Amino acid sequence: MMTESYQNQAEWLLKEYVLADSFIPYTSVVFGIFACKMVYDVTQLFSTIYFKSYSNLSKLQRTEWNNRSISTMHAIFITVMALYFVFWSDLFSDSQHAGLITFRSSSLSTFALGASVGYFLADIGMIIWFYPSLGGMEYVIHHLLSVVSVAYSMMTGEGQLYTFMVLISETTTPGINLRWYLDTAGMKRSRAYLINGVVIFVAWLVARILLFLYLFYHVYLHYDQVSVLQMPSPIWGNPLLLD
Repeated sequence: MMTESYQNQAEWLLKEYVLADSFIPYTSVVFGIFACKMVYDVTQLFSTIYFKSYSNLSKLQRTEWNNRSISTMHAIFITVMALYFVFWSDLFSDSQHAGLITFRSSSLSTFALGASVGYFLADIGMIIWFYPSLGGMEYVIHHLLSVVSVAYSMMTGEGQLYTFMVLISETTTPGINLRWYLDTAGMKRSRAYLINGVVIFVAWLVARILLFLYLFYHVYLHYDQVSVLQMPSPIWGNPLLLD
């Protein structure tokens, strides 16, 4: 009976606070930060056991090795979520008549953006702590702009569709990180390095060039909903900063 009582209390706390709509922006950010810490620790443990070259790296190289695994996992997570909301979810579908497309959001879409904010906060913290080993000022500016734009969309629920469209560009991150891993492991002349380079080229063409043509086309088709007369000016700063 006591165990069941504690379980009921835990479920109530989870429902009323952790997963309540008003708390999701905050719990999702915390989730994103703790997920980064977990990925970092698991990568460190896994690499020590299974990668012989890992132990031969310098301390800063091992830190960057672990850090890049965080960005890779975030890129996979946010790309999957973004593709789902942009192309498969009914949330932003034209068949839905739930108001302007620029003001639609859900608990899941807000949670996904919050987890992404948590990642950017954790990563910018590491960049500043190890500055400039993990990246220079351009990385700091990039992450600050990303935090501001994604956090705005998360907190207000505005412009989430176009925020997700831009975040699909994270598709290229795993390939870029794999290129660094292969280079660091001394495999720059391997076939895997060459194939990865081709994959990066194709992914970059699709996710960072053709995708933006689709974004502009989508804006054109929905101009009546995304025109300046319908949208407050801050919303445009959201995808603009990410662009």
